[in-house]
Amino acid sequence: MKLRTFRFSPAVFLAAGLLLAGAAFAAAPKMPAAKAGTIGAPAGQIAFIRDRDVWVMDVSGVNQRVVTRVQARTPDGMIIGADGRLSWAPDGRRVAFTWSGLVDAKLPGGEGGRHKIYDIFVAYLDSAEQKNTSWWRRLTGDLGSRDPEWSADGSRILFSKDMNANTVNAVSPNYQICTMDAEGGSLQILRKDWQMTPGWMQSPTASPKGDVAFVLYTSQSQAEGTTFNAAGIAIRPMANFMASVDSLVAMCQRAPRAVAPCWSPDGKWIAFVDNRLTDGGLYIATPDFKEQYLVFAPPVSTNLTTFQPSFSPDSKWLTFGTTDGSIWICNIAGNGAKRISGPGADMAPAWSKAPRK
Repeated sequence: MKLRTFRFSPAVFLAAGLLLAGAAFAAAPKMPAAKAGTIGAPAGQIAFIRDRDVWVMDVSGVNQRVVTRVQARTPDGMIIGADGRLSWAPDGRRVAFTWSGLVDAKLPGGEGGRHKIYDIFVAYLDSAEQKNTSWWRRLTGDLGSRDPEWSADGSRILFSKDMNANTVNAVSPNYQICTMDAEGGSLQILRKDWQMTPGWMQSPTASPKGDVAFVLYTSQSQAEGTTFNAAGIAIRPMANFMASVDSLVAMCQRAPRAVAPCWSPDGKWIAFVDNRLTDGGLYIATPDFKEQYLVFAPPVSTNLTTFQPSFSPDSKWLTFGTTDGSIWICNIAGNGAKRISGPGADMAPAWSKAPRK
Protein backbone atom coordinates (compact mmCIF):
# COMPACT_ATOMS: atom_id res chain seq x y z
CA MET A 1 0.00 0.00 0.00
CA LYS A 2 1.21 3.46 -0.85
CA LEU A 3 0.53 6.15 1.71
CA ARG A 4 -0.69 9.58 0.76
CA THR A 5 -0.09 13.04 2.12
CA PHE A 6 -2.34 16.00 1.47
CA ARG A 7 -2.20 19.68 2.12
CA PHE A 8 -5.70 20.82 2.82
CA SER A 9 -7.84 23.27 4.68
CA PRO A 10 -10.00 21.75 7.43
CA ALA A 11 -12.94 23.48 5.75
CA VAL A 12 -12.59 21.05 2.85
CA PHE A 13 -14.04 18.08 4.71
CA LEU A 14 -17.70 18.51 5.60
CA ALA A 15 -17.78 16.43 8.75
CA ALA A 16 -20.69 16.40 11.12
CA GLY A 17 -21.57 19.89 12.27
CA LEU A 18 -19.52 21.87 9.77
CA LEU A 19 -20.91 25.39 9.45
CA LEU A 20 -21.17 26.63 5.89
CA ALA A 21 -20.42 30.30 5.48
CA GLY A 22 -21.61 32.72 2.83
CA ALA A 23 -24.94 33.53 1.27
CA ALA A 24 -26.89 30.55 0.05
CA PHE A 25 -30.66 30.45 0.33
CA ALA A 26 -33.11 33.08 1.37
CA ALA A 27 -35.45 31.82 4.05
CA ALA A 28 -37.77 29.37 2.30
CA PRO A 29 -41.39 28.61 3.19
CA LYS A 30 -42.66 25.16 4.04
CA MET A 31 -44.29 23.13 1.30
CA PRO A 32 -48.04 23.77 0.89
CA ALA A 33 -50.20 20.86 1.97
CA ALA A 34 -51.79 20.64 -1.48
CA LYS A 35 -48.38 20.15 -3.11
CA ALA A 36 -47.23 17.63 -0.51
CA GLY A 37 -50.30 15.47 -1.11
CA THR A 38 -51.59 12.82 1.25
CA ILE A 39 -49.02 11.92 3.89
CA GLY A 40 -49.57 8.73 5.82
CA ALA A 41 -47.90 7.56 9.01
CA PRO A 42 -44.18 6.72 8.71
CA ALA A 43 -43.31 3.03 8.56
CA GLY A 44 -40.33 0.77 8.09
CA GLN A 45 -36.82 0.49 9.47
CA ILE A 46 -33.94 2.93 9.77
CA ALA A 47 -30.27 1.96 9.79
CA PHE A 48 -27.85 4.27 11.56
CA ILE A 49 -24.37 4.52 13.03
CA ARG A 50 -23.91 4.44 16.79
CA ASP A 51 -20.42 4.63 18.28
CA ARG A 52 -19.05 3.70 14.82
CA ASP A 53 -21.08 0.46 14.66
CA VAL A 54 -24.02 -0.20 12.31
CA TRP A 55 -27.42 -0.40 14.02
CA VAL A 56 -31.07 -0.73 12.94
CA MET A 57 -34.31 0.41 14.59
CA ASP A 58 -37.98 0.68 13.76
CA VAL A 59 -39.09 4.08 12.48
CA SER A 60 -40.66 4.80 15.87
CA GLY A 61 -37.22 4.50 17.48
CA VAL A 62 -37.94 1.20 19.25
CA ASN A 63 -36.38 -2.23 18.72
CA GLN A 64 -32.86 -0.85 18.44
CA ARG A 65 -30.28 -3.53 17.77
CA VAL A 66 -26.71 -3.76 16.49
CA VAL A 67 -26.15 -5.28 13.05
CA THR A 68 -22.39 -5.14 12.65
CA ARG A 69 -19.69 -4.16 15.14
CA VAL A 70 -16.79 -2.47 13.37
CA GLN A 71 -15.61 0.06 15.94
CA ALA A 72 -11.87 0.00 16.64
CA ARG A 73 -9.29 2.19 18.32
CA THR A 74 -5.95 3.38 17.04
CA PRO A 75 -2.89 2.94 19.30
CA ASP A 76 -3.33 6.52 20.52
CA GLY A 77 -6.99 5.98 21.39
CA MET A 78 -8.82 7.49 18.41
CA ILE A 79 -12.08 5.70 17.54
CA ILE A 80 -12.54 4.54 13.92
CA GLY A 81 -15.21 2.45 12.23
CA ALA A 82 -18.42 3.04 10.28
CA ASP A 83 -18.36 6.55 8.90
CA GLY A 84 -20.65 8.28 6.42
CA ARG A 85 -23.70 7.44 4.40
CA LEU A 86 -25.53 4.12 4.76
CA SER A 87 -27.68 2.59 2.02
CA TRP A 88 -30.14 -0.31 2.11
CA ALA A 89 -30.34 -2.95 -0.59
CA PRO A 90 -33.85 -3.22 -2.06
CA ASP A 91 -34.34 -6.59 -0.31
CA GLY A 92 -34.25 -4.89 3.10
CA ARG A 93 -31.72 -7.42 4.39
CA ARG A 94 -28.40 -5.76 3.58
CA VAL A 95 -26.90 -2.37 4.41
CA ALA A 96 -23.93 -0.91 2.54
CA PHE A 97 -21.68 1.24 4.72
CA THR A 98 -18.36 3.06 4.62
CA TRP A 99 -15.63 1.89 6.98
CA SER A 100 -12.96 4.51 7.58
CA GLY A 101 -9.48 4.07 8.95
CA LEU A 102 -6.42 6.22 9.48
CA VAL A 103 -2.96 6.34 8.00
CA ASP A 104 0.07 8.40 9.05
CA ALA A 105 2.34 9.58 6.26
CA LYS A 106 5.75 10.96 7.24
CA LEU A 107 8.01 12.06 4.40
CA PRO A 108 11.74 12.85 4.68
CA GLY A 109 11.13 16.58 4.35
CA GLY A 110 8.73 16.62 7.24
CA GLU A 111 5.60 16.73 5.10
CA GLY A 112 2.65 14.52 5.72
CA GLY A 113 0.17 13.90 8.47
CA ARG A 114 -2.79 11.81 9.46
CA HIS A 115 -5.52 11.19 6.91
CA LYS A 116 -8.63 9.08 6.67
CA ILE A 117 -8.95 6.20 4.25
CA TYR A 118 -12.23 4.57 3.23
CA ASP A 119 -13.74 1.42 1.77
CA ILE A 120 -17.28 0.12 1.27
CA PHE A 121 -18.66 -2.95 3.06
CA VAL A 122 -22.00 -4.72 3.42
CA ALA A 123 -23.67 -5.67 6.73
CA TYR A 124 -26.30 -8.43 6.91
CA LEU A 125 -29.44 -8.44 9.05
CA ASP A 126 -29.68 -12.22 8.75
CA SER A 127 -26.34 -12.60 10.52
CA ALA A 128 -27.32 -10.15 13.25
CA GLU A 129 -30.53 -12.06 13.88
CA GLN A 130 -28.39 -15.15 14.45
CA LYS A 131 -26.40 -13.18 17.07
CA ASN A 132 -23.40 -12.85 14.76
CA THR A 133 -22.57 -9.15 14.70
CA SER A 134 -18.97 -9.70 13.54
CA TRP A 135 -19.86 -10.62 9.97
CA TRP A 136 -19.62 -8.31 6.97
CA ARG A 137 -18.41 -8.40 3.38
CA ARG A 138 -15.94 -6.05 1.74
CA LEU A 139 -16.84 -4.60 -1.65
CA THR A 140 -13.89 -2.28 -2.35
CA GLY A 141 -10.21 -2.39 -1.49
CA ASP A 142 -8.82 0.83 -2.93
CA LEU A 143 -8.82 2.84 0.36
CA GLY A 144 -10.80 5.68 -1.24
CA SER A 145 -14.39 4.49 -1.78
CA ARG A 146 -17.21 5.95 0.31
CA ASP A 147 -20.85 7.11 0.52
CA PRO A 148 -22.62 4.25 -1.30
CA GLU A 149 -26.14 4.37 -2.73
CA TRP A 150 -27.78 1.15 -3.90
CA SER A 151 -29.75 1.32 -7.16
CA ALA A 152 -33.50 0.71 -7.01
CA ASP A 153 -33.16 -2.72 -8.68
CA GLY A 154 -30.18 -3.74 -6.52
CA SER A 155 -27.90 -4.37 -9.47
CA ARG A 156 -25.41 -1.53 -8.93
CA ILE A 157 -24.03 0.78 -6.27
CA LEU A 158 -23.27 4.46 -6.86
CA PHE A 159 -20.42 5.93 -4.80
CA SER A 160 -17.55 8.42 -4.71
CA LYS A 161 -13.95 7.27 -4.98
CA ASP A 162 -10.71 9.08 -4.23
CA MET A 163 -8.55 8.36 -7.25
CA ASN A 164 -5.44 9.48 -5.29
CA ALA A 165 -6.05 7.27 -2.26
CA ASN A 166 -2.99 5.09 -2.90
CA THR A 167 -0.57 7.83 -3.93
CA VAL A 168 2.01 8.76 -1.32
CA ASN A 169 2.83 12.21 -2.65
CA ALA A 170 -0.63 13.38 -3.73
CA VAL A 171 -1.20 16.97 -2.64
CA SER A 172 -4.97 16.50 -2.47
CA PRO A 173 -7.65 13.86 -2.96
CA ASN A 174 -9.42 13.53 -6.30
CA TYR A 175 -12.96 12.31 -5.66
CA GLN A 176 -14.85 11.09 -8.70
CA ILE A 177 -18.26 9.44 -9.04
CA CYS A 178 -18.34 5.75 -9.88
CA THR A 179 -20.62 2.75 -10.03
CA MET A 180 -19.96 -0.93 -9.36
CA ASP A 181 -22.06 -4.06 -9.35
CA ALA A 182 -23.50 -5.49 -6.15
CA GLU A 183 -20.45 -7.75 -5.73
CA GLY A 184 -17.94 -4.90 -5.98
CA GLY A 185 -16.93 -5.57 -9.60
CA SER A 186 -17.47 -3.91 -12.98
CA LEU A 187 -16.15 -0.52 -11.85
CA GLN A 188 -17.24 2.41 -14.00
CA ILE A 189 -15.86 5.94 -13.56
CA LEU A 190 -18.51 8.29 -14.89
CA ARG A 191 -16.10 11.01 -16.02
CA LYS A 192 -13.72 9.63 -18.63
CA ASP A 193 -11.42 12.66 -18.32
CA TRP A 194 -11.11 12.46 -14.54
CA GLN A 195 -7.29 12.78 -14.65
CA MET A 196 -7.68 16.28 -16.10
CA THR A 197 -10.82 17.39 -14.26
CA PRO A 198 -10.22 20.12 -11.67
CA GLY A 199 -12.14 19.87 -8.44
CA TRP A 200 -13.97 17.04 -6.74
CA MET A 201 -17.35 15.37 -7.15
CA GLN A 202 -18.81 13.78 -4.03
CA SER A 203 -22.05 12.65 -2.33
CA PRO A 204 -23.75 11.24 -5.44
CA THR A 205 -27.44 10.34 -5.52
CA ALA A 206 -29.44 9.08 -8.50
CA SER A 207 -32.99 9.66 -9.70
CA PRO A 208 -35.14 6.79 -10.99
CA LYS A 209 -34.39 8.04 -14.52
CA GLY A 210 -30.62 7.88 -14.03
CA ASP A 211 -29.74 11.51 -13.42
CA VAL A 212 -27.05 12.00 -10.77
CA ALA A 213 -27.00 14.92 -8.32
CA PHE A 214 -23.70 15.54 -6.56
CA VAL A 215 -21.71 18.16 -4.68
CA LEU A 216 -19.05 19.90 -6.74
CA TYR A 217 -15.90 21.10 -4.94
CA THR A 218 -13.68 23.64 -6.68
CA SER A 219 -10.05 24.34 -5.92
CA GLN A 220 -8.36 27.54 -4.83
CA SER A 221 -4.58 27.93 -4.56
CA GLN A 222 -3.27 29.60 -1.42
CA ALA A 223 0.15 30.07 0.11
CA GLU A 224 -0.35 27.15 2.51
CA GLY A 225 -1.63 24.84 -0.23
CA THR A 226 -4.68 24.11 -2.34
CA THR A 227 -8.07 24.26 -0.67
CA PHE A 228 -11.36 22.90 -1.95
CA ASN A 229 -14.76 24.43 -1.24
CA ALA A 230 -18.29 23.27 -2.00
CA ALA A 231 -19.68 25.18 -4.99
CA GLY A 232 -23.14 23.62 -4.65
CA ILE A 233 -25.18 20.82 -6.18
CA ALA A 234 -24.94 19.93 -9.87
CA ILE A 235 -26.83 17.31 -11.90
CA ARG A 236 -25.75 15.22 -14.88
CA PRO A 237 -27.23 12.19 -16.65
CA MET A 238 -25.38 9.05 -15.58
CA ALA A 239 -25.16 7.96 -19.23
CA ASN A 240 -23.60 11.29 -20.30
CA PHE A 241 -21.55 12.65 -17.42
CA MET A 242 -19.16 14.70 -19.49
CA ALA A 243 -19.58 18.46 -19.11
CA SER A 244 -17.17 21.32 -18.59
CA VAL A 245 -16.44 22.20 -14.98
CA ASP A 246 -17.40 25.80 -15.79
CA SER A 247 -20.88 24.66 -16.81
CA LEU A 248 -21.16 22.62 -13.62
CA VAL A 249 -20.12 25.63 -11.53
CA ALA A 250 -22.81 27.69 -13.27
CA MET A 251 -25.36 24.98 -12.50
CA CYS A 252 -24.35 25.06 -8.84
CA GLN A 253 -25.51 28.67 -8.58
CA ARG A 254 -29.06 27.34 -8.38
CA ALA A 255 -28.14 25.88 -4.99
CA PRO A 256 -24.89 27.53 -3.87
CA ARG A 257 -23.26 26.08 -0.75
CA ALA A 258 -25.83 23.27 -0.60
CA VAL A 259 -24.45 19.86 0.42
CA ALA A 260 -25.60 16.30 1.15
CA PRO A 261 -28.15 15.80 -1.66
CA CYS A 262 -30.59 12.88 -1.66
CA TRP A 263 -33.02 12.15 -4.49
CA SER A 264 -36.53 11.00 -3.56
CA PRO A 265 -37.57 7.52 -4.78
CA ASP A 266 -40.35 9.04 -6.90
CA GLY A 267 -37.85 11.38 -8.57
CA LYS A 268 -39.79 14.56 -7.73
CA TRP A 269 -37.53 16.03 -5.03
CA ILE A 270 -33.95 16.52 -3.96
CA ALA A 271 -33.36 16.97 -0.25
CA PHE A 272 -30.21 18.77 0.90
CA VAL A 273 -28.58 20.39 3.91
CA ASP A 274 -27.79 24.07 4.38
CA ASN A 275 -25.89 24.59 7.64
CA ARG A 276 -25.53 28.36 7.77
CA LEU A 277 -25.82 30.10 11.12
CA THR A 278 -28.96 31.83 9.83
CA ASP A 279 -31.69 30.10 7.81
CA GLY A 280 -29.87 26.79 8.02
CA GLY A 281 -31.76 23.52 7.95
CA LEU A 282 -32.99 20.64 5.87
CA TYR A 283 -34.50 21.72 2.56
CA ILE A 284 -36.31 20.08 -0.30
CA ALA A 285 -36.33 21.28 -3.91
CA THR A 286 -37.54 20.34 -7.34
CA PRO A 287 -34.69 18.98 -9.51
CA ASP A 288 -34.40 22.34 -11.30
CA PHE A 289 -34.23 24.08 -7.88
CA LYS A 290 -36.89 26.58 -8.92
CA GLU A 291 -39.00 25.53 -5.95
CA GLN A 292 -37.34 25.22 -2.53
CA TYR A 293 -39.02 24.47 0.77
CA LEU A 294 -37.83 24.26 4.34
CA VAL A 295 -38.44 20.88 5.95
CA PHE A 296 -36.70 21.21 9.31
CA ALA A 297 -34.81 23.90 11.20
CA PRO A 298 -32.57 22.44 13.92
CA PRO A 299 -33.08 23.37 17.58
CA VAL A 300 -31.12 26.29 19.01
CA SER A 301 -27.39 25.53 19.50
CA THR A 302 -27.69 22.45 17.26
CA ASN A 303 -26.93 21.96 13.58
CA LEU A 304 -27.72 19.30 11.04
CA THR A 305 -24.97 16.85 10.30
CA THR A 306 -23.75 16.91 6.73
CA PHE A 307 -24.35 13.24 6.06
CA GLN A 308 -26.97 12.81 3.35
CA PRO A 309 -30.57 12.60 4.58
CA SER A 310 -32.73 9.66 3.49
CA PHE A 311 -36.28 9.44 2.12
CA SER A 312 -38.94 6.92 3.09
CA PRO A 313 -39.98 4.57 0.25
CA ASP A 314 -43.11 6.64 -0.43
CA SER A 315 -41.05 9.89 -0.69
CA LYS A 316 -43.19 11.55 2.01
CA TRP A 317 -40.78 11.43 4.97
CA LEU A 318 -37.12 12.14 5.63
CA THR A 319 -34.69 10.96 8.29
CA PHE A 320 -31.56 12.90 9.23
CA GLY A 321 -29.19 13.61 12.10
CA THR A 322 -28.24 16.57 14.26
CA THR A 323 -24.89 17.37 15.81
CA ASP A 324 -25.97 16.39 19.32
CA GLY A 325 -26.02 12.76 18.19
CA SER A 326 -29.77 12.58 17.59
CA ILE A 327 -31.77 11.08 14.74
CA TRP A 328 -34.99 12.69 13.56
CA ILE A 329 -37.81 12.11 11.12
CA CYS A 330 -40.02 14.79 9.54
CA ASN A 331 -42.46 14.78 6.63
CA ILE A 332 -41.78 16.76 3.47
CA ALA A 333 -44.32 19.44 4.42
CA GLY A 334 -42.24 20.24 7.48
CA ASN A 335 -44.66 18.66 9.95
CA GLY A 336 -44.49 15.70 12.31
CA ALA A 337 -40.86 16.27 13.31
CA LYS A 338 -39.86 13.69 15.90
CA ARG A 339 -36.59 12.79 17.56
CA ILE A 340 -36.39 8.98 17.47
CA SER A 341 -32.97 8.54 19.10
CA GLY A 342 -30.48 10.51 21.13
CA PRO A 343 -29.06 12.82 22.13
CA GLY A 344 -26.01 10.58 22.14
CA ALA A 345 -23.68 9.17 19.51
CA ASP A 346 -26.06 8.39 16.63
CA MET A 347 -25.67 9.63 13.05
CA ALA A 348 -26.13 8.94 9.33
CA PRO A 349 -29.64 7.40 9.30
CA ALA A 350 -30.95 5.61 6.21
CA TRP A 351 -34.56 4.54 5.58
CA SER A 352 -35.07 0.96 4.36
CA LYS A 353 -36.38 0.59 0.83
CA ALA A 354 -38.47 -2.45 1.80
CA PRO A 355 -40.96 -3.30 4.56
CA ARG A 356 -39.61 -5.14 7.55
CA LYS A 357 -39.50 -8.91 7.04
